[in-house]
Amino acid sequence: MYVIIDIETTGGRYNEEGITEIAIYKFDGADVVDSFITLVNPEKEIQPFVVNLTGINNKMVRDAPKFHEIAKRIVEITKDCVLVAHNASFDYRILKTEFRRLGYDFDVPTLCTIELSKELIPDLESYSLGKLCRKLGIPVSDRHRANGDAIATLKLLQLLLLKDKEKQIVKHSIKRGNHRDLSKKFLSMLDGIPLNTGVFYFHKYNGDIIFIGKGSNIQKKVNSVFLQVSKKARAMFKEINSVTFDLTGSELITQLKYHEDLHAHNPKYNTVEANGTESKEYSNANMVLIDKGRHISEKSVILIENNEYKGYGYTDLDYQVNNLEVLQKIVSAPKQLQNQDNIINKYLVNNKIEKFIRF
Repeated sequence: MYVIIDIETTGGRYNEEGITEIAIYKFDGADVVDSFITLVNPEKEIQPFVVNLTGINNKMVRDAPKFHEIAKRIVEITKDCVLVAHNASFDYRILKTEFRRLGYDFDVPTLCTIELSKELIPDLESYSLGKLCRKLGIPVSDRHRANGDAIATLKLLQLLLLKDKEKQIVKHSIKRGNHRDLSKKFLSMLDGIPLNTGVFYFHKYNGDIIFIGKGSNIQKKVNSVFLQVSKKARAMFKEINSVTFDLTGSELITQLKYHEDLHAHNPKYNTVEANGTESKEYSNANMVLIDKGRHISEKSVILIENNEYKGYGYTDLDYQVNNLEVLQKIVSAPKQLQNQDNIINKYLVNNKIEKFIRF
């Protein structure tokens, strides 16, 4: 579970800043399940350069709640979550400072989308939130306001989760997992898994992936695995510490992602897939396959260039699909593996997708 946070402050001397606005979105990897957005009375003057940057002035925050009045809500919404922010060290420092003034030790794991972007989308000229979002075709409204920047960071995190083939984000976020009674733990795991199409992962206590599965209803599929009674299954159950998942929306992307993840992680309890014969060329050498996304306003896209599978991604803007340069950055470039072309061609023969764009 993640909480995406953006904070605006008064500016001023280091560790003497006050919060003027905060936006928090609680994200379970699939949907936003809670949110909290408010102006805050910092009980000190806002620096003029900050007023010019954010548009937040002293009059606007005069009647806003003070930090001690919202502190409990922040603790509740961030409990057992990983704090995600663009330049997380800043937002986390501001929160810890405010809580320290109240005599409370605010302590949560953090993820920085600047650091993650540099690792997963290398060689860009700038990793500022505005320029990064423009490069990736992510819409940003109310720039330098907490809610607008938090929403943009949430969309960026979704893209980074898609590109995180090695599951470094997941490993970081579950390192604090605890051992509990198996039956209670498995029931708790099932409660947090949606009924949607996707791929799921069983992890050891240290985050290592030991099994990967897929299904059109991943909660039902995970439940069916938990009901297995084989010797191999019982051995796996002793090692499972947590279950994570990636929603795909698309059956075809599910198959591609499952195939890629098996080769990337070589999980202990999976059977290795046999390689098939090489596939024939595509019906069109350059095309975009558009199908269902992870939610109703989103579409999935698969890019084929020069008869080569280039990856998949998600978009809710026609601009992103119709602009090849943007599309190339949005799609998650896969490792070139045998069977990828087979998977796509076989699926296209036996199933319908919503739309083709040929170029």
